[in-house]
Amino acid sequence: MNILVTGSAGFIGHKVCEELINTGNHVIGLDNMNDYYDVHLKEYRLRSLNRSNAFKFIKLDIEHYDDLEKIFKEYKLNAIINLAARAGVRYSMLNPLMYFNTNTIGLLNILELMKKYKVNKIVQASTSSLYAGQALPFSEELAVNEPLSPYAASKKSSEMIAYTYYHLYDINATIVRYFTVYGPAGRPDMAVFKFIRDIIEEKEIVINGDGTQTRDFTFIDDVAKGTVLALKPRGYEVINIGGGLAAYSLKDLINLIEKYSNKKAIIKYSGFSKADMKHTLAKSTKAKDMLNWEPKVDFSEGIKRSVDWYMTNRSWAKLSTSKDDYLGK
Repeated sequence: MNILVTGSAGFIGHKVCEELINTGNHVIGLDNMNDYYDVHLKEYRLRSLNRSNAFKFIKLDIEHYDDLEKIFKEYKLNAIINLAARAGVRYSMLNPLMYFNTNTIGLLNILELMKKYKVNKIVQASTSSLYAGQALPFSEELAVNEPLSPYAASKKSSEMIAYTYYHLYDINATIVRYFTVYGPAGRPDMAVFKFIRDIIEEKEIVINGDGTQTRDFTFIDDVAKGTVLALKPRGYEVINIGGGLAAYSLKDLINLIEKYSNKKAIIKYSGFSKADMKHTLAKSTKAKDMLNWEPKVDFSEGIKRSVDWYMTNRSWAKLSTSKDDYLGK
């Protein structure tokens, strides 16, 4: 099939492209290569994808409808996986308009073009951040009407728009809610990358809160497989992509990084952010039943692989930053 993957140079996007190529598909990858975090990471990911004849990269912003329409005209697309997004909870508090332009208006552009060019399947990335204030484990049936950040609110909006186009135009939409995705070549605004980098480089790490807050960490390879499995038309569905077995604290994360790097963390504690969730844990039975998906990589092994990748690429990876690094958090 011809699959359009937006955000193809992103952390999740490049692994989804790899999974699609490995399962015999042709991928048209779009990315605007913005500088929210170090573009060298995006270029690194693209280099591996560009080795395949089944991958075509086009630099493009999904906010620009006319440019996006050229892709729909040129390629006969079978499905869309929309991973293009402005990510990062704290930065969304400074630039909410930017987040809604990409995460909401960008998706609306895609859906309008899907309607016009009769493309009937989209997988839309969403987030566990929507479950703020709900009881663990988080089930897809829970009401998610109290987003704590503009980022989460923009993702809620994207889910609602996708449902509208399913209802009105019968466009199949599977919403995948990701739970704290991590792994090699990850995003430097996220705790796993930042903590690995700063612990190994013997720099101070900042913990917002007391370090007991927990996350359902999900390894990137598992996330990519779940995303591709979600391509099968199913009407409109919301599916958690998270481990669902155990949640790990920031202290657990730091202990594993120390173990695999043979370095000792230098920790500074700061106030807990009102935009952050204290705990997440997925109920993942729907992914198992509908997608035949279960995570394969446990947390300890995933952190080891992440530390090993950083050590291999340390000469340039240590310079990787994001705008989140400059928020004073």
